[in-house]
Parts: sequence; structure tokens; C-alpha cells
Amino acid sequence: MNNTKRKINELVLGFWRLLDWQITPQQCLTFLEQAIEAGATDTDHADIYGEYGCEAEFGKALALKPSIRDEIKIITKCGIKPAFPSLGLAGQANHYDSSAQHIIASAQQSLKHFNTDRLDVLLIHRPDYLMHADEMAHAFNILKQNGDVLEFGVSNFTPSQLSLLQSRLDFELVTNQVEFSPYEMKALDDGTLDQCQLLDIKPMLWSPLAGGRLFSDSDEKAIRLRHVLEQVASEIGASSIDQVVYAWLLMHPSAPSVVLGTGNIQRIESAVAAQQLKLNREQWYRIWQGSTGHSVP
Repeated sequence: MNNTKRKINELVLGFWRLLDWQITPQQCLTFLEQAIEAGATDTDHADIYGEYGCEAEFGKALALKPSIRDEIKIITKCGIKPAFPSLGLAGQANHYDSSAQHIIASAQQSLKHFNTDRLDVLLIHRPDYLMHADEMAHAFNILKQNGDVLEFGVSNFTPSQLSLLQSRLDFELVTNQVEFSPYEMKALDDGTLDQCQLLDIKPMLWSPLAGGRLFSDSDEKAIRLRHVLEQVASEIGASSIDQVVYAWLLMHPSAPSVVLGTGNIQRIESAVAAQQLKLNREQWYRIWQGSTGHSVP
């Protein structure tokens, strides 16, 4: 295992709903301090979260205690340009922009939002059909040489898209952030997690609880999964099914990071505790079977 596996921690605090939490900067800072004490120090953001409001709101919390910046990682994303009429943004269609000009401008704007002199990791949020790999690599090189961004990665890229970009870079991409949960397992079969293991790239897993569907949906898959997750929780001493999910995700040999989308410190502490839970292979595949509805061949 090389150093890339250690660039992003197993658990990452997701702040895409920060404005929905309706908390003050001081409350955000307190939550961050508690999470750090619990062992979760990496944070996930994007320029568009909260209609371009979440980064700056998080920056207000950092400004209350500048020294905390050195205790955390800031991972953020750029490249999506939504049509937000309420913000007076031009254009009628959501679109992507992976041009060097946009990447550099977005990174510099994020630096201002966070009141910081560097981003630990910058990701391209979605693959752009008009992506010019050489131009994107040029932007990365400028940001890296200036010290604005320390590491780079991608989000929601296919294996071929990641390989294309990596072929133009003299340094390694450190992550591909993709959707993955017991409910949504496409990354197991489309080569995404295989490639991460091949290249020693640490995947970041978003929506690990399927946006809450594992707790509330009434479709057959959700019901099957809840049943087996409750079974396994009892067997391994987990206090909740979300702990079982985190243990299941972290068992994958690609050594993933799990992005947690909660502002509840008790749920963060529960996720940290789940790192100590161990499933055997039969339990892992039982959960897989609960999702697919059939046994392996």
C-alpha cells in the first residue's frame, strides 16, 4: 500500500446540506471541533452546494478559529454550471465546464470562500462530454505549481474517462468520488472500483445510505436490505443498520472513504465506531444478495 491510500481518511464529513441544517457559524465550528475529536477530520464540499452558498458559510466557521484549518482537509469540487435563474446566472440549461479558465477561476473562488491559502484536494465534479484532457491537465499544473491546490481527483468519472485524464498528468489522481451503497452497487461491476484498486486510487463513496432509502423506502429491495442489515447488526454487535452499511463499504479492498452527509455529531460518532466492526465474507455477500435479490452464480 502506498501513500495515496492515506491522503483521504476513511470517513469524510459531507457539507452539501450545510445551509439546510440552519446552524450558525459558531454551531458549525462546534460541530467541526466535535467531529475532529471523534476522529473525522476530512471535509467534502463543492462550489455549487447550496446554490453556491455552502463553501462561504463553512468559511465563516473557519474564520472564527483560523487554527482549525490545519486540523482538517478541505476537499471541494467544480465543473458543474447549473441554470440558477434566481441567482441571475446566464443560460437555460445545466451544463459542465472543464475548461482551464473555469477550473482555475473556481479554485480561486473556493480559496476565498474558505478563507484559506490552499485546497487539499480539488475534484472535477462530473465528467464533461467536451472535456479536453490536455487543457484540464494544464489547469491542474498551474494550480499545483502556485500552491493553490495540493492534490487532484475526479468525481463520477467512468474508468475510461479517469484513464484519459491520468494519461496527461505527471502526478497521480488521488480519488474518484462515486455513488455506492448496498442499494446502488453499479461501481462493483462497471470497473470503477477495480480501477481504483489497480491504480491505488482511493474511491470516495457518496450517498452511502442511498439518500435514506435504506431506512424509509417500501420497495422490495429496501425491505430485503433492512431485514438482512438488521440480521447482521445483531450478529456483529452493531447498534444500528447504518453502522453495518459503513462496515460493509469499508470492507472493500479498494480501501474506500465514506462521505457522511449528517450534521448530527452522534451519527458521526456512530460512524467512527463502525470502523471497528468486522463482517465475514458470508455476511458481506448476504447483504449483496439482499440488494440483488438473488445469490451469486
